[in-house]
Amino acid sequence: MTFEELKAQVDAGQIDTVLACLVDMQGRLMGKRFHAAHFINSAWEETHCCNYLLATDLEMTTPEGFDATSWEKGYGDYVMKPDLATLRPVPWLEGTAMVICDVLDHDTHAEVPHSPRAMLKKQVARLADMGFEALMATELEFFLFEKSFDEIRKSGWRDLATLSGYNEDYHILQTSREEHVMRPIRNGLYAAGIPVENTKGEAEAGQEELNIRYAPAMDTAEYHTIAKHAVKEIADIKGHAASFLAKYRHDRVGSSSHVHQSLWKDGKPAFYDADDALGMSALMKSYMAGLLKYAPDMTYFLAPYINSYKRFQKGTFAPTRIIWSVDNRTAGFRLCGEGSKAVRVECRIGGSDLNPYLAMAAQLAAGIKGIEEGLELQPPHKGDAYAGDTGMIPGSLPAAREALMGSELMRDAFGADVVKHHARAAEVEIEDFERIVTDYEVARGFEKA
Repeated sequence: MTFEELKAQVDAGQIDTVLACLVDMQGRLMGKRFHAAHFINSAWEETHCCNYLLATDLEMTTPEGFDATSWEKGYGDYVMKPDLATLRPVPWLEGTAMVICDVLDHDTHAEVPHSPRAMLKKQVARLADMGFEALMATELEFFLFEKSFDEIRKSGWRDLATLSGYNEDYHILQTSREEHVMRPIRNGLYAAGIPVENTKGEAEAGQEELNIRYAPAMDTAEYHTIAKHAVKEIADIKGHAASFLAKYRHDRVGSSSHVHQSLWKDGKPAFYDADDALGMSALMKSYMAGLLKYAPDMTYFLAPYINSYKRFQKGTFAPTRIIWSVDNRTAGFRLCGEGSKAVRVECRIGGSDLNPYLAMAAQLAAGIKGIEEGLELQPPHKGDAYAGDTGMIPGSLPAAREALMGSELMRDAFGADVVKHHARAAEVEIEDFERIVTDYEVARGFEKA
């Protein structure tokens, strides 16, 4: 939707509300609902928000230890600058449009460097300077539950019956039972200008996957963020809960968010070489070697919570080793489209709880470094990658945080202050968890300890 189209629809009484949203560290949409008349009159230029929105946790608390903002600094304002190129209708909400905002420093009007959009923009700009464009796609996996968010919350998060009762991977009969939720999701997102390809059942009871066509990196991150929000919102409208928790039960498969990526130059696939046995250019091999070498450094941006690491289990299609293979779903990195112009890397490490801007920015940074260093790619692994002999993906949030803090790559790519900021977010998550007595501990040790 163009700004002129928005004006016309406001004048015609078709749109009365504009959501001005930023993307927070957790990948959520935060912002304000504007009366559309005020938005087109003046708020399209800028609005303001409290700067704690990029220094908080899932619970929206104000943890200490962030240099960017604090009680001592008074929790001042950021500028939210609407990016009118992101303006779109929100068909599942009556009379509503949406715009994504960049987050600017209140005094300098420079982009806040630790904001997710700024971090991805920086890597996209680096690629542009090298003459490349990144085309990327993400897969969104999630669970649908019988009851609503409110009902489940009031049950103490215990009443978690899924909408379908058995494994529905590619299952048409099972997914037909979820169509009253999934059909409005597909159609609503498509009408909002998001190029939805399909939905399908995933490999667990009540688990769905949403696939969106590949696009330039910034667009893909935007599509993912809005789609995740829409899934929750539309499911809620229909009286159900949709969860992107990476692992909601220890005896159920987790939810991932695989990231597909390739570089293009002058409209042609720079990863493709027709003379290579697998169709991989030298550039692609160095890029993938960078992903492998720096996988520990970027794992936090793919798995940002304590729960995220419960996904990494043998035999669950979630990877455990830093390894690549050809069309092999047991590997952390899978070569897809081998021998064709569609050749690309699929990173299988990330969970459904990732922030796409941060996950994609970190992978681009690692791939760029592989190209700059001219890294050589080892031969692909064959067979069960769970039984490989390579290094392991960090198995816990503390380990991933330590790798991030020690990463020269991430400091060079994003800045030392940005790395420190996100490492503090990881530390907050760890501190919160370590204070909690879990149901597991009580059940295991109440009598037996």
